Amino acid sequence: MFKLDYEWEWLVLATLVFLTALLIVLGLREFLQLSRSVAKIPIRIHVNGSRGKSSVTRLISAGLRAGGLKVLAKTTGTAPRVIGFDGIDRSVHRLRSASISEQIKVLDSFSKQKPDAVVLECMAVQPEYQWICEQQMVRATLGVITNVRSDHLSEMGPSLKNVAMSLSNTIPQNGQMVIGEDHFSAEFETVAAKRNTKLDVVMADAVSSEEIAAFQETVHADNVAVALRTCELTGIDRTVALEGMVTAAPDPGAAAFMELRSNEKENTFFNALAANDPESTGVLWSLAFEKTTRSKVAVFLNSREDRRQRTHQLLGLLGDQMHTDLLVIRGDHIPPVLHHDGMEIKIFPASVQPEEVAEYFMNLDDHLIFAMGNIVGWGHEFVDYLRENYTNG
Repeated sequence: MFKLDYEWEWLVLATLVFLTALLIVLGLREFLQLSRSVAKIPIRIHVNGSRGKSSVTRLISAGLRAGGLKVLAKTTGTAPRVIGFDGIDRSVHRLRSASISEQIKVLDSFSKQKPDAVVLECMAVQPEYQWICEQQMVRATLGVITNVRSDHLSEMGPSLKNVAMSLSNTIPQNGQMVIGEDHFSAEFETVAAKRNTKLDVVMADAVSSEEIAAFQETVHADNVAVALRTCELTGIDRTVALEGMVTAAPDPGAAAFMELRSNEKENTFFNALAANDPESTGVLWSLAFEKTTRSKVAVFLNSREDRRQRTHQLLGLLGDQMHTDLLVIRGDHIPPVLHHDGMEIKIFPASVQPEEVAEYFMNLDDHLIFAMGNIVGWGHEFVDYLRENYTNG
């Protein structure tokens, strides 16, 4: 009996040793394959930040493409896309939830197409995963941090400085770095110096009003500034890069105006649903009023049960920065809403269908409808319904 137990223990131990060795060999093989893939791509640009990553990824890739480079890009954002040499979007179809290991397969696939440059939006939120994405996977020649905002505080917070230090995990080794944020430039500079990387801080005022006016879609000056500087650092003429960016397809989750018409009623819809932190939403709020002449304002908050902190933050803007005639909320367990003189409040349950909310809004007339909160799932369906039923396109 003792002999059988002894032999069994040795068999189990031998099996564990074999499996461990096999995992090490497979891991080493994957690492070496990744290293070979990365080495085949001369220019690797890794885009991180709280907001605007997808839009900046698109702008950079379009600018590089206009400069004559063979460019491949991948966004994650609200709807992941691969952008080919021809600038055309192709959807990323996943059989399981998103994982940073996806970037390994993407880099392998991209390297086989022999691009001059790849532009990748960072997939990771957790600080340690951000470090892995850059330091062990992409190993960028040029990194980008768009901004630092109070988003994903549960993963990167609790403070804005914590968020900044988390994002700094994607500052590359021995490369260049473009930052669209001056509040934490000292912290970023410290990390960059340790990694022998040159830091370049660029702000919205680096872009002229004439350059912004060239875009037909709504764009943020700070995003354009970061993208233009990135292209310049890769040797692309600024004017040429801008010409390419103007023609770039907007991200599916990017903020944009839609003119809505139903019978004789007309309203303007501003899609800020992808900007789910207060600061970015506030910027879009100001932008919306620069471009509209509507006489009344309606705010639509699309909340999510698993994003209660975000709902509290966005509601906090009301009365402080945002003044509206009508507040419409979709969601359950909504926190108490501050009542302001002249503001009407309408609450729909989370189970409401997009068409019901759309029909409610189209009973209004001459309103700017500012939508904020969350774009994922229901938000996409709602925007698509408006576009298909109340616009010309």
